[in-house]
Amino acid sequence: MKRLAVILGLLALLPALALLATRPASLPDDALPRHSVDVSNGERIFHTAACASCHSSTDEDSEPPLLGGGLQMDTPFGTFMVPNISPHLAHGIGGWSMLDFANAMQRGVSPEGRHYYPAFPYTAYSRMTLNDIMDLKSYLDTLPVVDKKSEDHSLSFPWSFRAGIGLWKAVNLDSAFVISVPADDELLQHGRYLVEGPGHCAECHTPRDWMGGLDKRRWLAGAPNLDGEGKTSNITPAEAGLEEWSQEDIEYFLASGFTPDFDTVGSSMVKVQENLARLPAEDLTAIAAYLKFIPEEK
Repeated sequence: MKRLAVILGLLALLPALALLATRPASLPDDALPRHSVDVSNGERIFHTAACASCHSSTDEDSEPPLLGGGLQMDTPFGTFMVPNISPHLAHGIGGWSMLDFANAMQRGVSPEGRHYYPAFPYTAYSRMTLNDIMDLKSYLDTLPVVDKKSEDHSLSFPWSFRAGIGLWKAVNLDSAFVISVPADDELLQHGRYLVEGPGHCAECHTPRDWMGGLDKRRWLAGAPNLDGEGKTSNITPAEAGLEEWSQEDIEYFLASGFTPDFDTVGSSMVKVQENLARLPAEDLTAIAAYLKFIPEEK
């Protein structure tokens, strides 16, 4: 009977232990480096990440961008509502500290200490430098305030059980780069950073497993379109991908939206391309070099 009581006691502790093991893990209070923020670099990172593509609160492009959110993302796991990231103190991120923002970007943890759903691509942003994250926050703080409350997600069980995201993170949140590139090749290093980090290209162009994690064995090999129709392109150097495209072709596409056969970019990639076109030429060259370098299948 005593042994049975011990076993039952341990079983009763399992839920508590599971919650303890999956609790949000924030950055330490002293994580942020000494850094003189560069708002112009923050704007560059903003366009690399195409933040306005999802967070714009209007159907029309505006300058400066209005980031009140509201985009509805329908997925197999439910409907995610893109939030307000304008500097509004209550409805946006105006009341966030720099550390709050870094925790959201690198750890997927809210200022209240809750897990964010990975519809927010923090698995990619975890590869960003803290300096770039700080610059991005400084740029966002210069944009117009949008007085619009973020809507709640609509998810089915078990995806509605937010604590379970801790288990998802244990499997999928990895700040290591996916593709190995030569340590002495600064162009490829920079291209990898832009694509795997702030550009978060894999979020759309890489297949997912049943949990919604990226299948890194098929990195950038194309995936079901999040818009619900067709597939996103294979952007590896494979025959089904960019084999026939030169590095210059890729650069031209990113800058202009035109393919080598004079077709044009379509679907949700339109706004992404328009953002990438605002980057300096050296960034587009680095992105193109990386896309021509990566293996067809990891």
